Amino acid sequence: MTVKVLGVIPARYASTRFPAKPLALIGNKTMVEWTYLNSRKSKSITHLVVATDDERIHQTVVGFGGNSVMTSPNHETGTDRIIEVCHLFPEYEIIINIQGDEPGIESELIDGVLDNKLNHRNWEMATAAVPFLETEDPKDPNKVKVVFDRTGKANYFSRSPIPSAFKQTPTYFRHLGIYAYEKKFLMGYNELPSSDWEKSESLEQLRALENGTNIGVYLAKHASLGVDSPADLNIVIEDFKKKGLI
Repeated sequence: MTVKVLGVIPARYASTRFPAKPLALIGNKTMVEWTYLNSRKSKSITHLVVATDDERIHQTVVGFGGNSVMTSPNHETGTDRIIEVCHLFPEYEIIINIQGDEPGIESELIDGVLDNKLNHRNWEMATAAVPFLETEDPKDPNKVKVVFDRTGKANYFSRSPIPSAFKQTPTYFRHLGIYAYEKKFLMGYNELPSSDWEKSESLEQLRALENGTNIGVYLAKHASLGVDSPADLNIVIEDFKKKGLI
């Protein structure tokens, strides 16, 4: 039996560092359109939808022929927004959260995370990581690190370098913000007890981990560039130009 997978791209208009980010242009397409088109290349997603709280984003997605649903503007996290969407699509068993600020996301990453999840149905979640580049600083708190065991299950996520380089320099792995969930687990996510780890690190996935959730980690070879600021957008635009995409 084929498992039905719902892909959700949360897209919020308001942002402290970069307002209207989903509507930023890369060539003649908005960031949300690039993200949608590249996500649609996944072989594993049954249905793909953008979840937004803003009519301008909603109309943009509908305008380029994408699927979009309006959600409450009061959600504190992207996870809350996705849970609302789940109520509209009860027939899907696996839900994948695709970040809306990664316009160059590759289908191989999406399919790798979903394969990891589908191969471990007893693990409630799956995510991804990539080895640090030599140019990247593991001390950068904005680059979240993850350690995982030999079965590929996450042990911990941190803004600090983990493991420690006390005796030798380890290989660091940068966490990528993509998640696949068992729907039943996701629907009960907000009932998980509060987490000291989450409060300390300001990382939402630590609430799941501290409460005993199994999180699989798909190891990708490389990752596309994410956009957190206008400066990041300029880097992505230049990257798209080099690749002949715009």
